[in-house]
Order: sequence, then structure tokens, then C-alpha cells
Amino acid sequence: MANMKITPRDVDFAKWYTDVVMAAHLASYTEVKGCIAIEPNGYAIWEEMQKILDQKFKELGHVNVQMPLLIPENLLKKEADLVEGFAPEVAWVTMGGNKNLEERFCIRPTSETMFSDYFKNHITSYKDLPLLYNQWCNVMRWEKETRPFLRSREFLWQEGHTIHETKEEAEEETKRMMDVYKWFHHDILAIPSITGRKTEKEKFAGADYTLTNEALMYNGVSLQASTSHFFGQRFSKAYDIKYTTRDNKQDYVYQTSWGTTTRMIGALIMVHSDDKGLVLPPNIAPRKVVIIPIGKDEEVLSWCEKINQELNENNIKSFIDQTDKSPGFKFAEAEVLGIPLRIEIGKRDLDNNQITFTRRDTSEKIIKKLEIDIKKEVSELLNTIQQDMYNRALKRRDELTFEAKTIEDVKKIMNTQPGFIKADWCGNPECELKMKEINGLKSRCILEDKMLTGKCVVCGREAKELVVWGIQY
Repeated sequence: MANMKITPRDVDFAKWYTDVVMAAHLASYTEVKGCIAIEPNGYAIWEEMQKILDQKFKELGHVNVQMPLLIPENLLKKEADLVEGFAPEVAWVTMGGNKNLEERFCIRPTSETMFSDYFKNHITSYKDLPLLYNQWCNVMRWEKETRPFLRSREFLWQEGHTIHETKEEAEEETKRMMDVYKWFHHDILAIPSITGRKTEKEKFAGADYTLTNEALMYNGVSLQASTSHFFGQRFSKAYDIKYTTRDNKQDYVYQTSWGTTTRMIGALIMVHSDDKGLVLPPNIAPRKVVIIPIGKDEEVLSWCEKINQELNENNIKSFIDQTDKSPGFKFAEAEVLGIPLRIEIGKRDLDNNQITFTRRDTSEKIIKKLEIDIKKEVSELLNTIQQDMYNRALKRRDELTFEAKTIEDVKKIMNTQPGFIKADWCGNPECELKMKEINGLKSRCILEDKMLTGKCVVCGREAKELVVWGIQY
């Protein structure tokens, strides 16, 4: 693992990304085209993400459920926009055993239809509301071009689905869940994302509007990291989800959905990692500390055991690398795997009454006295690493965020260094398409900030919104 050569990031970013995925044993290719095997190291990161987000969801009153993988075609067709939006990506099941099915089923690309069908049969009154559900599952979308974690045909995600009595409650839920995703990216993943509203062209099929959480990768390409959708009553009218109101009338519920995926693992790689391999922020790292004994001296091993026990007893996940490999190989392996902090102890260290820490993010070596408060020292160092990683990512994002007042500005920026481009827009889809002609530039989100000039960057007419544009994965 540690000997795999990683292509330099600034030479070939795409190859570098794949090399890191493979070298860190996060995922591997399979005989199923477009689908990856998520390996233990990759799945451990996903489990951390699940654990942290699931706890947050439950604190806000959500409960987990499981809906069927297969969706009957007649159900899918009830919401026309959803069908049109997902038609090119749907995989169909047409046979059961040796027999043709009377009705074909799609393998879920998303679960609005099954949740709506469920909700229809499980509420009668305003007293039943709200229902705040979440599902952890896999989905399938028949993508043409795939890349591990970023765009696979099958991937893991969570999808929240909620129904509410009033429009105000549903809109509050839509915003609240986008705030959760922003918190998760900033405080846990150390990724300084931006949030805003999608344009009509880019919103989720069937939504009244979509809020989005957009992250910028090291190479200036943007990644849609999570979304939260307000459906209004579109799905409840299509699927006849009615309830008896407080004044004893019949009305349709207001609905939301929101989700994020294993794509976040790809974001972690592309924002933080380097030419040595994976770099993980401590708050999401499954293993935060590796302790490497230098030699087999019994006193050295005893100190390693003591430190490991104290850290784990204080909820700092650490382990001792006692494999039969050279210290140099162990150091390189820890770097490839992205373990935030390395502790090295040898006979010479004991003789000098010292201990050596090495930060994964900066490779800085820190010498401390052996008799320190190890829990306090490690905890503070991990917090420092977390904050420093966020600050570096924020600096990079800000350096790659540009302002454009004319279409010529946009072209110049895109031909020099891709990134987030802030530019005013009139709201006309034709101008949005004109922007796409420039290296595939797309609107990422509409900001609530003050406009730059008040004139559309494309046509020069009066602008309606300040938009962040970018190339997307």
C-alpha cells in the first residue's frame, strides 16, 4: 500500500485523485461497470459520516425507516417532472425469474414516489403531522461517465422525507436541514462550502425550489455536496396525500426532501489530500492517532500500551501499529491512510524523556516531554489540525473565488484558473445557457448578497440575482 506511486496533484489532478483512492484502499473497481466496491477504509469514513449525521437528524426529531428498492412504473409516472428529470438515468427491472413482468419496476434513483405512496396511506388528520423520516440506503442512476465516489451508478446516501401541516413549517424544515449540511461540512469535514438556491433550470425535478451546499475542490472545480428541496404541495397533489385540517376541511400536506451521499468522501480527498495520499480532518477520521514503536524494547512497548489505553479511554480512537514492517514503511503507510496524528516512541526517546508527534497535514514534528498529560496534549493538537485544515481550505476557496462583470471577464477567468465566479444574472435561461458555452460553466447557486453591477454578465440587461457559477463534477 505505502509503496504505490501517486501521480503529483499538480501534474494530473484526475489521475492523482484515482491514485489516492486506490493507494488508501478506499474503493476498488469491480466487474459491474460504473459501480465500485467500497473497501473497509472507505466504508469506515462513511460510517463516521452516518454516525454524526444520524445523531443530528435524531436530535431534530427525525426517525429512520426503510422503503422498497423497486418502484412500480405507474407510481413513478404520477409526478411528471420527476419522470422527465430522471428518465435518462433510470435502470428498469423487466423480468422476474424466467417470466416477463406485467409492469416493469425501476431501481430507485430517489424515493419520493415510495414515500409519497406511504404517506398517503398513513395520515388522516393534522394530529398525525409532521412526519419526519430519513432513510439510509443505496440508489442507482445510470450515469454515462463514472468516477469513484464522485459519480457512480450505485452509491450510498441518506434521503430525508418529511410532510407538514403548513407551508411555513415545511420551508423551515428545508432551511434547517441545509443548515445541518453546512455545519457538517464546515465543522466536521473542514470544507468551507457555500449555500444558496438553485436556479429553475438546475433545481431538483418536481421541487418548488432547491437549496444547495456547494464545495470547491483544490483544482477549482465545484461539487454539489448536498441539497434540500421544498416541494410545496406538488407531490401531495400528484399522490393524493390529504389530511383533515384543524377546521375539519380536507387539504394537501406540504413536503420536503433532503440528502447527501458518499460523494462527500470524494470531496474530502479533493479538498485536503496531497501527493503522499489521503489527509483526513480529525473530526471525521475513523482512527485519529497511530502509535508506532521504534524497535521491540519492552519498556517502549509498555509506554505505547499505556498511551493507547489512555487515549481510547478518553474517546480518542488510537491504535498501535505492531505489524512486522520497518518504521519507515509504517510512517509512509500512516501518511497514505491519512491518519491525522502519529506518535513515535523509541529507546532513544525514553532515554531523553521525550515523545515525538508528527502531524499528517503539515508533516511537522513536535517533541514533548514523556510525562505530559497525553489526553490533553493530543486533544489540543487534533483541534489545532482540524482548524488549520479548515483555514487552508478556506484560503484556497477564497483565492479561487472571482468576480466577473462582463462575459469577457468570465472567459478570461475560465481560461486561466477555474473556480467559483460571482456574476450578476438577469434570470433568463438563455443567458444561463450562454454561460454554459464557456467551458461547461453552470450556475451553482443564487446568493442573497448584493449584486456587483446590477447588469446581467451575459446580456447587459437589468440583473435579478447574484449567482455563483462553476464547472461541476
